[in-house]
Amino acid sequence: MKNFVEELKWRGMIHDIMPGTEEMLMKGPEAAYVGIDPTGDSLHIGHLVSIMILKHFQACGHKPYALVGGATGMIGDPSMKSQERNLLDNMTLAHNVSCIKAQLSRFLDFESDAPNKAELVNNYDWMKDYTFIDFTRDIGKMITVNYMMAKDSVKKRLSSESREGMSFTEFTYQLLQGYDFVYLYENHGVKLQLGGADQWGNITTGTEMIRRRCGGEAFALTCPLITKADGGKFGKTEKGNIWLDAERTSPYQFYQFWLNVSDADAEKYIKIFTMLDRETIEAAIAEHAEDPGQRRLQKLLAKEITIMVHGQAEYDNAVAASQMLFGNSTSEALRKLDERTFLAVFDGVPTFDVEKAKLPMGILDFLAVETSVFPSKAEARKMVQGNGVSINKDKVADINYQISESDILDGKYILVQKGKKNYFIVNVK
Repeated sequence: MKNFVEELKWRGMIHDIMPGTEEMLMKGPEAAYVGIDPTGDSLHIGHLVSIMILKHFQACGHKPYALVGGATGMIGDPSMKSQERNLLDNMTLAHNVSCIKAQLSRFLDFESDAPNKAELVNNYDWMKDYTFIDFTRDIGKMITVNYMMAKDSVKKRLSSESREGMSFTEFTYQLLQGYDFVYLYENHGVKLQLGGADQWGNITTGTEMIRRRCGGEAFALTCPLITKADGGKFGKTEKGNIWLDAERTSPYQFYQFWLNVSDADAEKYIKIFTMLDRETIEAAIAEHAEDPGQRRLQKLLAKEITIMVHGQAEYDNAVAASQMLFGNSTSEALRKLDERTFLAVFDGVPTFDVEKAKLPMGILDFLAVETSVFPSKAEARKMVQGNGVSINKDKVADINYQISESDILDGKYILVQKGKKNYFIVNVK
């Protein structure tokens, strides 16, 4: 068996680990789980570290469990939060769980006949019929209030300046997460819980409950919370989170996020977010150092993770789309772009509206009368004759050229390029 802990160490993916964990895993195949609260219908790249750990766990011959917190998601984890979450209703939670299942299947093998195939469980299944009296009698007595109060997540909230403090609902969260570990230990033989560094307190509550209730030994391993080299928040852009859902973050935007990380971050991220082996990664880092301007490391990182999340076809599409802004792509490549990618590539460029009924239309009127690509027809004429105007990536040098419906992309758009870098989108209505 491959040494799981050793694999994570060189990748920089261990923050805390309970003594005895590595030795336990080297004795033979074991089971471990990661918990995910379904507070949204898509995971984002902030979830990827713990998912990658689970992926490595399976690759090392062990059995991974992905626990979707249908029950705990109704409460909200206080860890690293300054205020209480909004609670979700059953219908929303069911939808979120279904979407997350589909995304996890891109990383984990749920379908094969292998003995270590991944399993997806939902804690709502074992919590939905648990009465409050049963829970307080069976679970509440396992852990003292003193123990619960000593947790950093609790102390931080209670000592904060917020007048709201912490509700009883949130206070009980660590009991619920701890019981998840107990349930999986008793029913599935799960001895290890994996998670982010902020989950250490909740995870160790589970190991303590297992010790007290079952007299058994359970273990914990957490990964660091990922940051950027400049101190900024990982996975955040001006438009918010980078999502795994292609409808929220297009594959092109996803690819661009990784392509544009700094050299220092690329060196760190390629170890964490890809399955490339150590020799390949070290060779890529060395090659990148010889000529950082080529951004080979970023390109390799973006390729590996985009294919893993969105597939080869979307990666190829993203690479082709990335050439659009640099003038060396063709009209054929442009017409192959789907509308979502087209709008993502040219996000933020100036736009104009033209009525379809006015087509066909002379190019000079199109550029300087119906739109303001040029301030005057004289300037438009000069630029067209100077080979400085392209329509949908095709150069137009004829001042008598007629813009027609055949120039419309996706039934809606015409792309105008002035010079090398100035783009405009004309919405045809």
